[in-house]
Amino acid sequence: MRENIEIERGLADPGTPVIGYASCLCTGSAGTHEVKQQATIIQRECKRRGLILNEVVGEREPATGKALSRPGLTYALERIANGEAQGLVVAELSRVTYSAAELGTIMEWLTTLNARFVAADHAFDTESDDGRLAAHMLIEVSRWERVRLSERTRNGLEAARMRGKSTGRRSVSDDPDLSERITRMRAEGMTLQAIADRLNEEGVPTVRGGAKWRHSSVQAAAGYRRTQNPLLGALVARRRPA
Repeated sequence: MRENIEIERGLADPGTPVIGYASCLCTGSAGTHEVKQQATIIQRECKRRGLILNEVVGEREPATGKALSRPGLTYALERIANGEAQGLVVAELSRVTYSAAELGTIMEWLTTLNARFVAADHAFDTESDDGRLAAHMLIEVSRWERVRLSERTRNGLEAARMRGKSTGRRSVSDDPDLSERITRMRAEGMTLQAIADRLNEEGVPTVRGGAKWRHSSVQAAAGYRRTQNPLLGALVARRRPA
């Protein structure tokens, strides 16, 4: 559940407007206390760096651990995509995600919007030279991971066919790499047809022996689900003017 934490505001707050994000694994009063502790650290970090803290969004981390499925984080990033804030501030880097590849995806979104990212525990700030270099490395890790998943998916499906396995009753769930890849592409805001086009361009065999991927075959293979994080399109469409 997403929760907005009250913050103290100065009479005159010059600086870049940002959104704070906090998360916890606990429930009940322990979780609330943990989120409030992070909010205090975020406020202190923003004050130290001269940033305007518009709000702090707190939530409990989902069981899946997937950052891109978190409604609170999605809300914070959408505020940035809409131009209502120009950066994201966290108390601890691990509160965003435990995956370097996922963090790289988020960094890529923020970089597309020329938005700032600050993590207090590592003194990480993409406004600094070191921060920009680290962000670039994370983005490259994320891109490499997408390529790796694509290659493993293609090789796995082709190997299965070479062994003579029937594809008539298979589904995307039979191939974890393909399943993860389609889920990630949906989380990035890609339409079913765009996913089909990408798989066709890369020569990924269909799971049921069809000539090529189509909107309907992706839908049948993975099951239609409305993406919980339609940020990719939002970031492209709503870039702030320089």
